[in-house]
Amino acid sequence: MSGTSLDGVDAVLVSFNQAGATRLEAQAYLAFQDDLQEQLLAINSRGENEIERSCLLANQLARTYANSIKMLLQQTSLKAVDIVAIGNHGQTIRHRPELGFTVQIGNSALLAELSGISVVSDFRSRDIAAGGQGAPLVPAFHRAVFSPPAIHRIIVNIGGISNLSDLPPGGSVTGFDCGPGNLLMNAWTQRHTGQNYDRDGNWAASGCLIPTLLKALEAHPFLRQAPPKSTGRDTFHMAWLETLLKTEYAAVDVQATLLEFSARCIGVAIRQHFSSAEEIYLCGGGAHNRTLVSRLEHLLSPKKVMPTDKLGIGADWVEAAAFAWLARQTMLGQPGNLPSATGATGLRILGAIYAK
Repeated sequence: MSGTSLDGVDAVLVSFNQAGATRLEAQAYLAFQDDLQEQLLAINSRGENEIERSCLLANQLARTYANSIKMLLQQTSLKAVDIVAIGNHGQTIRHRPELGFTVQIGNSALLAELSGISVVSDFRSRDIAAGGQGAPLVPAFHRAVFSPPAIHRIIVNIGGISNLSDLPPGGSVTGFDCGPGNLLMNAWTQRHTGQNYDRDGNWAASGCLIPTLLKALEAHPFLRQAPPKSTGRDTFHMAWLETLLKTEYAAVDVQATLLEFSARCIGVAIRQHFSSAEEIYLCGGGAHNRTLVSRLEHLLSPKKVMPTDKLGIGADWVEAAAFAWLARQTMLGQPGNLPSATGATGLRILGAIYAK
């Protein structure tokens, strides 16, 4: 999995028993080199020679993914022949479900050649073809591995974009994207400190909230849309943020406000749509941001807020494990989407298979 945060590749080796029980056997993280990260960020916007640039980047990504798979096999002394399939999400460079398309690059044909393993990819397109958003796809996995029999839980993934899954006992599982997670905070941090992210939210914690900026951020029309809904860099990006800034705003105060905005996107969505939830579990990179987690605990009190580590899968690895599960669904000929989360007209088998 490589997501909208553009930091690198999360790779997991997952085993399933016949009942579908999930077990993480190994995990590896491979950071993007600076030039690859910069090129991926650039291709998210219109530019010259986009088709060739995106194809060359897809090849680079396939080689990066192959290296992460090699790391997993080395950890476990397994061989390519021991692996049923790779679930390759790819790198999203456009997400426009309202126009009927989404684009994830990663050249799965090349990845199959480099790894000697069958690859399942392009998970989102079939759901969009069926009238859905193509996202979020993880609620079906969350239901399979995290649903308790008698406790109402919410799983919140805080990546570049935040999304949540509602797991009510005995009820219909739903989910949707609720707004920016790390995306804007990371970009602002990189611009003003040179660091890839604000570790523990310490820089944000040293600033002061700008109420007028927060009000402007919260006025974005996406936040008023009813679910199902999804979003990405096409909607929340630095050019949009810059239209809301004033010269007198200190950079550290903008960061504090962006953190509060991310926290409120999650907190308001949960309070508005799933107020009866008892437990909130966090995954994704934002689960490590202590300042952000503290704000969520305050906004959602008295609900319990914990990392998914408490449920047996580390916060860093949940989304990658989800695409392993989705790949398994495809290989078994079983649906992977949840229409209640994506808005598709029905259950669909997701993805395309590049056989080894």
